[in-house]
Amino acid sequence: MAEPEDLWSLVEARADATPDTLFAVDSRSREISFGEFHRRAIATAAGLAKLGVGPDTRVSWMLPSRIESLIVTAALSRVGACQNPILPIYRERELEFITRELRPTLLITPSVWKGFDYAQMAKQVAATHDSMQTLVVDQDLPTSADTQLPSPNVGPNAAVSDTTEHDPIRWIFYTSGTTASPKGVMHCDRSLFAGARGMSLALDLSPADRVAFVFPITHVGGIQWLQASLATGCALILIDDFAHAESIPTLQKHGVTLATAGTVFHEAYLAAQRQSRGGPLFPKIRAFPGGGAPKPPQLHHDMRREMGGVGILSGYGSTEAPILSMSRMDDPSEKLATTEGRPALPDVELRVTRPDRTPAAPGEVGELQARGPQLFRGYVDPGLNDAAFDEDGFFRTGDLGYLDEAGFVVITGRLKDVIIRKGENISAKEVEDLLYEHPKIAEVAVIGLPDPRTGERCCAVVTCHDPEFAICFEEMKDFLHEHQLMIQRIPEQLEIIDSMPRNATGKILKHELRKRFRR
Repeated sequence: MAEPEDLWSLVEARADATPDTLFAVDSRSREISFGEFHRRAIATAAGLAKLGVGPDTRVSWMLPSRIESLIVTAALSRVGACQNPILPIYRERELEFITRELRPTLLITPSVWKGFDYAQMAKQVAATHDSMQTLVVDQDLPTSADTQLPSPNVGPNAAVSDTTEHDPIRWIFYTSGTTASPKGVMHCDRSLFAGARGMSLALDLSPADRVAFVFPITHVGGIQWLQASLATGCALILIDDFAHAESIPTLQKHGVTLATAGTVFHEAYLAAQRQSRGGPLFPKIRAFPGGGAPKPPQLHHDMRREMGGVGILSGYGSTEAPILSMSRMDDPSEKLATTEGRPALPDVELRVTRPDRTPAAPGEVGELQARGPQLFRGYVDPGLNDAAFDEDGFFRTGDLGYLDEAGFVVITGRLKDVIIRKGENISAKEVEDLLYEHPKIAEVAVIGLPDPRTGERCCAVVTCHDPEFAICFEEMKDFLHEHQLMIQRIPEQLEIIDSMPRNATGKILKHELRKRFRR
């Protein structure tokens, strides 16, 4: 898989190789081939150029996962713009913060989507800027018949070197908000493609694959799936609103082979399979790729047994360093259930350090640190960089875990997700994985809450399959005793809620739960 200089070179190469092959299909059965994608992207690039978008122009865009959004992404690459994809769950407060920090020339949104008026929000935010234009994109794209455009590799930041260190910044993502303050993360095309390449190899992607694109294209993983599709020729099944009743039937109709994209989606697939009275929900399924949120081991076993394929193939990474590791099609099932795979590429370096910064032994829990071609180029706010990297250039992920003897990555939690009760460290994930096995519990999040007597107390927040037969505290306590969890690690508080607060990728927003249940 040759390394491209930029996203646009992938678009051109794929259009040359397989112009008539299916690139994407959406829930309304609209289809587009790779050749048509290339043609429409050129016309849209010309239209954007007429609006003043060119090399290094900063463009923020906040669009659903639609065919038009993919075209806009490619068109912006063609004109050499610096793209800032913004998650559609953000509202005026976050949008004002991002645009104030970045000062984009153009802000692209849909008109109204899922009942929210994005165009009006964009106008309100633009009114606070001196020179930011807004553009609405639903199904109509800005185009021009004059498609004579300069090379995309022009401008002060256009030089491409042998390494990504001096490549132009072409992407700025804002972290998805599991903490209060999102951070602007800067990437070049090749740092993102490194993750896409590792994922493509691990999943053995081919033109025969049909991928469930059920997550926001504005997420870093969305752009990498676009790159992976262009690199391998696999097709994308676009779902812009997974909550819609037709989402899973759409995946069925178009023969999904890889049903992404993480725990909350996989749980929905499994629930639909259990409600189905027919055979396999997805007869052509090969695997369920995932990432971005903790994976209960039992979920892998259930899906493999009940839905087919090899089960869940999860990856590990972050906005700053996407897809550092990835499970592979031929990994043992137990490794698929309990790990996040091995380093996705040979030049990915993962290490685990103790609190005193000395190397941890295999199997010993510590902070995961990473160095490799996926690594971002720093934060928009340079004041955040010193704390993010160590003296060797390793990114401090903030994740706790270990590497086993075979090099598989095991995530045990976040540094901030360790509950310290009377000096005893409690791994939230350990307790969550056990509670997930209880037949009454649908979802679980274990959090630490301030306590004047113990420092922190352990609180389990759960949703139940049937609210009329919800789990009670004593039942939870007995269950954990039976599963031999240390008494000191059994939650002292149980809260039952209707639904978990989540970000766009399915991560549970624990900071909201802490705020809600703090006494």
